[in-house]
Amino acid sequence: MIVFTFPGQGSQKPGMGDAWRDHPSWELVAEASSVLGRDLEHLLLHTEAEELTRTDNAQLSTFLTSLIVLDAVERLGVEPAAAAGHSLGEYTALVASGALAFEEGLTLVAERGAAMLDATTARVGTMAAVLGLDDGDVEVACARVDGDVWVANYNAPGQVVIAGDPEAVAQASAVAKELGAKKVMSMAVSGAFHTPFMAPARDRLRSAIESADLREADLPVYANVDARAHTGAEWTELLNAQLCSPVRWRQTLHNIGDAGATVFVELGPGSVLTGMAKRTLTSTTTLAVSTPEDLDKLLTALAS
Repeated sequence: MIVFTFPGQGSQKPGMGDAWRDHPSWELVAEASSVLGRDLEHLLLHTEAEELTRTDNAQLSTFLTSLIVLDAVERLGVEPAAAAGHSLGEYTALVASGALAFEEGLTLVAERGAAMLDATTARVGTMAAVLGLDDGDVEVACARVDGDVWVANYNAPGQVVIAGDPEAVAQASAVAKELGAKKVMSMAVSGAFHTPFMAPARDRLRSAIESADLREADLPVYANVDARAHTGAEWTELLNAQLCSPVRWRQTLHNIGDAGATVFVELGPGSVLTGMAKRTLTSTTTLAVSTPEDLDKLLTALAS
């Protein structure tokens, strides 16, 4: 059983599209630019790191690059039995499943990025990765703080992300260290994503999601909100809830493994999800496809 997974923002980097410029799948860039009326080739090839880190640019560039990789893999005839995506990557997974058309997914992601950018200016927030501490202890660290801080991502064993008010996040980070965390790392983000701070973005995005033509998926997609596989109309509510709910990625990985996954493939820039999968799915083949050269590695892995 092959599972395709797609990364969220944070995996982007300057020049991320350069490796794909001569591949037939690069044609998606022109299509996407036409849909949005924006030069997305410049975004993937020439945008500097600081501008690319801005949440609207990070999301759009990561989404489009992941779909370029997906198109290249589909040209090889490789088909998954299920899909999942981390945060933004959930939209990519829905396109991969056939639940969302390419153009509609692109429009939703652009609106999502703009809504989240506005939310970060309305309420300043930040995020931090807590390493080497059980999920429950991280939750305790947040609860001990008299301020707005929550768990935002349950990523992998010993890797949990907290988010909220900068001062509250700093206090919870200190408590986490007292409870035995090996390390707490501040993240270079401008907002407290997947927390109540994103309520304005959720409310703004709701009408776009509800008017989208979300079809019955051709394959199950695991949702961030509940870590379960879904194929139908419930995706409207799942996407509405996603922005203010924690990403339950660790449980998603466990459920993917329990469903019989034998090959876990990350499609898009970087290999963040592959690292998480290796720590969680010890008996599953894991690999990342981020360049055309990785396509041969994928075929070799599937052949074996």
